[in-house]
Amino acid sequence: MRGTRWTSAPGRWQANRLLREHARGRPVGNNGEGPPVGPLMATTTMTKDTHDETVAEGIVLIDFWAAWCGPCRQFGPIFEKASETHTDVTFAKVDTDAEQELAADYGIRSIPTLVVYRDGIPIFGQPGALPGHALEDLITQVRALDMDDVRERYAEAKAQASAS
Repeated sequence: MRGTRWTSAPGRWQANRLLREHARGRPVGNNGEGPPVGPLMATTTMTKDTHDETVAEGIVLIDFWAAWCGPCRQFGPIFEKASETHTDVTFAKVDTDAEQELAADYGIRSIPTLVVYRDGIPIFGQPGALPGHALEDLITQVRALDMDDVRERYAEAKAQASAS
């Protein structure tokens, strides 16, 4: 999933131009012909089948949402903007209507719900639409984590849970 970021050599400005051209319905790619160059979205759709691969490494933010949900529609552009800013972070969206089993696995009762992983370890989960500054602050905090300490605490918590 991490390979779905801005991968075209011309850089981010080129990716933004491609996004604008695609939004206008114009062909994008090599000289306007052929398949698109690079991704057309900074977020990826996560399914039950792609879940484990998606959360395995790096920082991953997962937005559980539905098309009929007003707060989800409010949070969507904030999530998209952050995905364009933080190209080294994986931003995944889970449509709770299409992926009911995955939403149930997470115990999603309210949407939008944001879940954050780092290096395969769940770090954060909270229902509700975050404002842009709060999402930026969360990403900063996740980046600053001492992952050796987090791995140690996570292993201890898993050991205690399996002993119970």
